Amino acid sequence: MVDGNQEAIEVPGKGFSESLVDADGFSIRYREAGTGEPLIWIHGGGGLRLSPVYDMLAETHRVIAFEVPGFGNSAVNDRTQNMQELADTMLAATTALGIDTFELVGSSFGGKLAAWIAVRAPERINTLVLCSPAAIRLEKPAGAGDRGLGTNFLYAHPERQPVMEPSPEEIVTKERTLISRVRGPARDAALEAALAELEVQTLVLLGTEDQISRSELGDIYRDLMPACQVVMVYDAAHAIDADRPEAVYAVMKDFLTRHESFLVREESGLLYP
Repeated sequence: MVDGNQEAIEVPGKGFSESLVDADGFSIRYREAGTGEPLIWIHGGGGLRLSPVYDMLAETHRVIAFEVPGFGNSAVNDRTQNMQELADTMLAATTALGIDTFELVGSSFGGKLAAWIAVRAPERINTLVLCSPAAIRLEKPAGAGDRGLGTNFLYAHPERQPVMEPSPEEIVTKERTLISRVRGPARDAALEAALAELEVQTLVLLGTEDQISRSELGDIYRDLMPACQVVMVYDAAHAIDADRPEAVYAVMKDFLTRHESFLVREESGLLYP
């Protein structure tokens, strides 16, 4: 409910259409807007929720936001056993849409999935953007229970977010069961070995207020990946693109435009204001 004295915050993504694509035995929902170079965005563990950054990117790109099989109103996904299989499914979905090469973005859980997509098919990925990625995880933050993280962990400024209806309990349970089965260890040796060989230009975005994908992870990604730039976004928590959409869009646009010419020269990364 919105306070009577508070102006309602517009829900992003109104310009996005919704469709289904059949791939790898799944009927996969996706939302799409814009024209130009394809940009695939893989959502986090909370499911498919668009932020204003999607709308901004759709001004210059064909933005496709997939809903991973087993999330939202899709059927229970008890077939997929690991991230590698899930990555192959999402690659099949892009192929079914007639997309060969694309920009790839992943958030949180989707950051790990996007990393696996990139190492499974690096020749198809033009650039890789990982927002608050869970490809490498530290210990669970204090106060995070078994049911997951509240809005105080997701947002530095929850008051700036549109009011959304919570997902029904059965959907939350279905999604958490899938995540627990496929996400793998916090430090995945196979993935990290593959990332160390990945030559795709990569941007890792971390929020200064993120207690989940914390700032010290930046050094790990930078040291591990040969073509990785790390940018710290000031005053943003885990849902970095929702907390600071203009800042995230600005740095993403610069990276997507410049590719290998995009450089963060400061050893600790840029604190984007």
